[in-house]
Amino acid sequence: MANGVVVLIAVLLLERSAAVGDQADPSHVDGAPPSKIAVVGAGIGGSSTAHFLRQHFGPEVQVDVFEKGEVGGRLATVTVNHHDYESGGSIIHSLNLHMQEFVKVLGLKYRRSVAGKTAVFNGDEMILEETDWYLLDLFRLWWRYGISFIRLQMWVEEIMEKFMRIYKYQAHGYAFSSVEELLDSLGGSGFLNMTRKPLSDSLLEVGVSQRFIDEVIAPIMRVNYGQNVSIPAFVGAVSLAGAQNNLWSVEGGNKLVCSGLIKTANANLHQAQVTSIAPVTSGDTLQYRLSFTSETDSGSDLYDIVVLATPLQESVQSGITFEDFSPPFDQLPGYYHSTVATIVHGYLNTTFFGFPDPRLFPFASVLTTDEPRLFFNSVASICPVNISAGFRRKQPQEAGIYKVFSPHTLDKVQLKSLFRSYYSVQLTEWSAYPRYGSSSSLPSIELQPNLYYLNGIEWAGSAMEMSSVAAKNIALLAYHRWNRQDDKVDQKDLMHKIKTEL
Repeated sequence: MANGVVVLIAVLLLERSAAVGDQADPSHVDGAPPSKIAVVGAGIGGSSTAHFLRQHFGPEVQVDVFEKGEVGGRLATVTVNHHDYESGGSIIHSLNLHMQEFVKVLGLKYRRSVAGKTAVFNGDEMILEETDWYLLDLFRLWWRYGISFIRLQMWVEEIMEKFMRIYKYQAHGYAFSSVEELLDSLGGSGFLNMTRKPLSDSLLEVGVSQRFIDEVIAPIMRVNYGQNVSIPAFVGAVSLAGAQNNLWSVEGGNKLVCSGLIKTANANLHQAQVTSIAPVTSGDTLQYRLSFTSETDSGSDLYDIVVLATPLQESVQSGITFEDFSPPFDQLPGYYHSTVATIVHGYLNTTFFGFPDPRLFPFASVLTTDEPRLFFNSVASICPVNISAGFRRKQPQEAGIYKVFSPHTLDKVQLKSLFRSYYSVQLTEWSAYPRYGSSSSLPSIELQPNLYYLNGIEWAGSAMEMSSVAAKNIALLAYHRWNRQDDKVDQKDLMHKIKTEL
């Protein structure tokens, strides 16, 4: 999310299955732990999976993590003038308990926040502007939108209260074999229906006005997911929950969480591309052969458990082929949405936003409505991942560092529209999030016995914490499946069970 969104949205929110094949039985009744576990992908999902696997399976198990690119995945930085800036996932919510625990365990620090005001631009003018006076902002919201923002807050809080149950379930060791089972345990059929129903419809039903949806909700969806308000309601709720205040990030860059977790898990990091996975059966034992290549080498190895923490949809081109599976297994349906993050060192063209004098432009970030002629989703003045005590945000009349989110690469004409002049331009094109609506079902977690898929959780909601929740669930699920502890998987009425356990 663009820096500066936090304060505006805080005001808006009142500050407040693929079938399992007939393989050999993978379970071990003798209590012997698995010998080797592979995790494919070293983003936040893969690194936190390695961390949780180590917690549950103990110190003797060999954990290998394969990563074809940079550790951190979609948590990444770029360097401008000897300072690093987030080009990927940049914001973490205060209720993200796994991420908070990671920072504590790793001895990392919270990055100091730098205040900045936000506005919404419709292509002609600023239709919503944050000021220095909270009561004035509140009055403006009420005058323009009535009590829509109160209804939104109530809706988000109800969903968040139910979602927070997952931490209790996981603390008591319960796991789920599918995303549907996980959501059903938290919010029943209501949560499942929210994965199939447009966000705009759900908000209209609770009394949020169409104007508020168009001018406030749509800009948030554009900056967070690069998509519109037709995305599923549950995805939208995750996005809106992450648009409140009490947001934070990691000093030095959020990707430090990933490298830190791999290290504390005592996992072996292989900078290699996994090219194929094939089941290998010997008597009653099922393993998986992973073949891989690196810049200097190629090879293969057998693993008792494999976790795929990388998207398997065709649009992402994972490079992995699945051999000798019965029934045959291939890439999953659905597509990932392409978002371009452009980091520009230059002078913002405030005239484009109706401010000929840049000294009178008070905003650190600008969101946009779903206006077809707008070629960008947001532009924001951003701060480095290391903020010194004397740091101050650059004023618009000064050369600053800006992050622009757009659906396509910005051409020179578009860059000249947004910036009076610039020194450097660095762009990263991300397959950042699922293209919501491109698949009619939630991907499976258990692809085959002891072969797990983490990124299916993204089709319910995409965020760092969602990946961490999925990682904890897979570690628990893998542990219980290995030890035949079925009483800890897909249990109903968990809130009652937990109370009786206490």
